[in-house]
Parts: sequence; C-alpha cells; structure tokens
Amino acid sequence: MADLTTPIEILHPPILKFGPGTVAEIGAFAAKRGFGRTLVVADAFNGARVDLLALPGAVVVFDRVTAEPTITDLAAALAVAADFAPDLVVGFGGGSAMDLAKLVAVLWTGEQTLHEVVGPDRVAPRRTALAQVATTAGTGSEMGIRALVTDPETAAKLAVQSAEMLADLAVVDPDLTLTVPARITAETGVDALAHCAEAYTNIKAHPLIDVYALSGIRLIGRFLPRAVADGADREARAGLALASLQGGICLGPVNTHAGHAVAYPLGTRHHMPHGAANAVIFPHVLAYNAPARPERTAEILAALGLEPSSDPQTVYERAWGWCRSLGIEMRLSARGLGEGDLAPMATDAAAIRRLLDNNPRPIGEAEILAIYRAAF
Repeated sequence: MADLTTPIEILHPPILKFGPGTVAEIGAFAAKRGFGRTLVVADAFNGARVDLLALPGAVVVFDRVTAEPTITDLAAALAVAADFAPDLVVGFGGGSAMDLAKLVAVLWTGEQTLHEVVGPDRVAPRRTALAQVATTAGTGSEMGIRALVTDPETAAKLAVQSAEMLADLAVVDPDLTLTVPARITAETGVDALAHCAEAYTNIKAHPLIDVYALSGIRLIGRFLPRAVADGADREARAGLALASLQGGICLGPVNTHAGHAVAYPLGTRHHMPHGAANAVIFPHVLAYNAPARPERTAEILAALGLEPSSDPQTVYERAWGWCRSLGIEMRLSARGLGEGDLAPMATDAAAIRRLLDNNPRPIGEAEILAIYRAAF
C-alpha cells in the first residue's frame, strides 16, 4: 500500500452539484454556456422524464441504453449524435448511461474509433461539452474518467480511460433515486460498497483515498438497509448518493481489484446487471483477501455495523448474511447459471489483469473458479 510520501492525483468534475433539487442545474448550466443542441443519453425510463433537465434549445434523446451496453449500442448512439451534431452531451441515468455518454462525447465526430481509444490516455481533445446526472446510487460514474462497453463477440469489456471524458458538470440529486425499486437499490448499493472496499484493500490504497473509502462504507452500512426498507426515506437516499459519489472518487487514482474482475463475466456472458454481479461476488472476495488485509477487513465489517473479524470464514458469513438481509439473491444457481458456465467465466476473469494485479492477494483462474463454485 502507498503511504503519505506517495504522490497521487485526483481528477474530478470542475463543477459538482449535490443535493435534492439540483437536477435543475443542468438547464441553467446549458443556458449560461450558450448550448442550444443537447443530446441526452438515457435508458427508456429516464428518457421519458427528460423534461426534469429543463434544457434550452433543441434536445434529442437517445433512450435505448441497456443494463450492459455493447459496442452495437454505442454505434447506434454515435449515429444519432453524428446526425444531430450536439454541442452538449448529457448522461442521464445509471452507470451504463453515463459511460455511454462519455464515449459519445469524445467519439461522435468520427475522428477516432472505439478500438483506437481503448486503454489509458488515447482520446483526442474533446470539443463537445459533457454533463452527467446520476439517477442511481451505485457506480459513481459521474465522477470518473473511465467508460466500459461490452464486445459481444469476445464477451469482454473494453475499458477506455481519459481525462477527456471527465464531465464539465456532475449532478447528484438524491431525489432522482426515490423511484428506484428495493432490489435495484440493494444491488447498486453493494456495488458502491464494493468500490469503496476494493479501494480500501487495494495494493494501491492511499491515505488520501482511504478517507473517502471508509466514509462511503459507513454511509452504506447506515443508510442502505433504510433505503431498501423505505424507498421514500430521503435522508437514506441522500446518504447512499453521497456514498456512491465517494466510491466514484476512489475509482480514479486507486480503482477496484479482483472483486470487479470476477463480477465482470457475469455481465458480459450472462447479462447480469453490474450491481447484482458485484453483490453476489462481494462477500467471497472480501473473505478471500482477509488474510492479506486483516485489519482493514475487520474495519470494513465494523463500518457496516457488523462484529469485526479477519477470519475468512467468519468474514464471508457476516458479509454474505448482510447482503442477503437486503433481499439480494446471492446464489448463481438461482440466477439462471449452470455449473458448466463457471469454468469459461473463470478463464475470462483471469485475463483481466488490469484489475487482478491490484488485488492484495495473488489470484488466478483456479482461485476464481473456486469463488464461482462457492457462489453457485
């Protein structure tokens, strides 16, 4: 782990609006900057409530964002953008919508292709403004410089990282999450938890990021059960929105580790929503890493309001039980997977070295397969 003498850089949107009612800031931002042609990238639900953004001028809505967007979805969004020529792109939704908006903002002119920008720092200077409006409390994508899209032919996520995809304005209005169903609230909440916990146990963990990570975990421990029990609890919704935002900050300079790598094939191969995949995997990887990060693992349990422990089996049981108490289905077998699906997923996950190399304990295909079997 890094210490206080290790240099670190945190990039974040120059303008962040947080709190109930801040969704109105999008329209004010567009008007002040003189933007009159806005493309909104959203799922069908949020596309139907785009009037909340109060955008001036011409507005076109691409409302076909899916839970795990593919390069085909991106191509469709880019075609709409190329025809419309926006001066502002707005991501309006969860992580999928915001990730797709990032890619549309930097690629719609056709000067670069997706495959030319996969990886770190390959994106040409962006000429179109970008704003993000989060409507779920999970990914923290509104704060970051990464976007992921799935290639269905290879069943792999393509990751693009660039400061050019940092939003000019990020809006986190917790009231937008009041309509999120209990199941999705629980699963996306554990996704935010995984961001914070994986940053806190990461080999790149840094004291500056630890502050955000622990705060996010404590917020989730306090407010996620409340929001699941009562979706109209505005304080709980605000607490989760803040936790998600803090998790997004953690992703920038530190990122995730094996937890997300093991979760990814559940989405790319079996179209399991990202939050659900991370929720199923979270207790297993937390327990697997406990021998390498005993004190931090115990702190994570305590921050969730659980009895602290660094014993792997105890860690697993307490974390699994906490997730299950939120109503999350934790068995892969109950989510439509068969035993024959496990080995191909382990092969896929083992190849995601950009995340696995962040893990505090060595992990390979055999260990990943064991995790899938335990989660089955």
